[in-house]
Amino acid sequence: MDIKVPRGTQDILPSDSGKWQIVEELIRETCSLFQYKEIRTPIFEHTELFTRSVGDTTDIVQKEMYTFQDRGDRSLTLRPEGTASTVRAYVEHKMFGYADQPVKLYYMGPMFRYERQQAGRYRQFVQFGIEAIGSADPAIDAEVISLAMSVYQKAGLKNLKLVINSLGDTESRVAHKEALVNHFEPHIKEFCTDCQNRLQKNPLRILDCKVDRNNPLMASAPSLADFLNDESATYFEKVKEYLTILNIPFVVDPNLVRGLDYYNHTAFEIMSTAEGLGAITTLAGGGRYNGLVEELGGPESPGIGFAMSIERLLLALEAEDNNWATLSMLDVYVISMGEAAKKKAVELTNVFRQNNITSEMDYLDRKIKTQMKSADRMKAKFVLIIGDDELEKESVMLKNLSNGEQQLIPLNKLVEQVKNSITAWVEEEK
Repeated sequence: MDIKVPRGTQDILPSDSGKWQIVEELIRETCSLFQYKEIRTPIFEHTELFTRSVGDTTDIVQKEMYTFQDRGDRSLTLRPEGTASTVRAYVEHKMFGYADQPVKLYYMGPMFRYERQQAGRYRQFVQFGIEAIGSADPAIDAEVISLAMSVYQKAGLKNLKLVINSLGDTESRVAHKEALVNHFEPHIKEFCTDCQNRLQKNPLRILDCKVDRNNPLMASAPSLADFLNDESATYFEKVKEYLTILNIPFVVDPNLVRGLDYYNHTAFEIMSTAEGLGAITTLAGGGRYNGLVEELGGPESPGIGFAMSIERLLLALEAEDNNWATLSMLDVYVISMGEAAKKKAVELTNVFRQNNITSEMDYLDRKIKTQMKSADRMKAKFVLIIGDDELEKESVMLKNLSNGEQQLIPLNKLVEQVKNSITAWVEEEK
């Protein structure tokens, strides 16, 4: 039997899971600063939720969803993205009635799309996203973008590019849709089957086609910017003004089209310009979705959000040769020599853990040289050496593995001095 991990998925091994935990903690801390609260929704939902919200002309719905019939003959789908589930929960639990508006939520968990595996892109992937529902203020658009940028900047990414566009309101999009149909219809047979099917229902999706991206008609297609009514144009100008106030540089790209049907007004993507990231440079994307809450049975509640792939974030850190997420997580490795010293090592390891000092020790009765190698592999900040001499003096030897400095510490002052040494170590690493 040759059973391996399914194509498009991955095992995150202990050597890498620490990076994930550090990034996830940074995300949670950032959301707390911005006052976004976590929401956790089911991994599968009724299929109709995604066909109604994401759009039945999108690649996600047409080609990428994992859909199945359960034993009750109900059509269920593993969630391909997080916004639809979050908005469904917002409506179902009447969060529009909360006293504090907008309702500011974040989620983080696995999503599923059947697509070709590429660097940093999997069929099961972990997505972090936020949704701010209940406000049509362009200032919250800027806040949402600011939160996304903050996560990347706190993680240490330098080569970032923010691209924004306005998709306009319903009136603007209807006028643009008519112009697109008139533009593409005489030559639609030159395009792929998907584009032909989208012509009448959602011609904006044609502009996002990967197959026909080089067709000359793409470059000459009517620009949505030319069809923005005064209200939409004013809204977009305010978003840009707030981004400028927040000192967030941006580039306006009138051809930016998000891949989901529920977007309107502000749309944006954050890209990496670092070399070595590969053909796909987008790290995060999002936008405003006024009307989605109503589509799912709720009252008028405008919203905006974004989603980012944790895999892509880690890949971008690697492309920039940034080791921020690989700092040592082990404070002390306790090395013992002899039976009496081992008993003391068991005791001290437990004492450290009771005082929130991460610690490890040898359980294979290996020689001191081999134990030192283990400490190096685990990237310990310090090793604590216990032998007969140390026991006799009621002291232990603490060695800094970064600079080789050693100090003999009395057992009755051990925890305090180890904590001080760790604090000094962290400051030097910064």
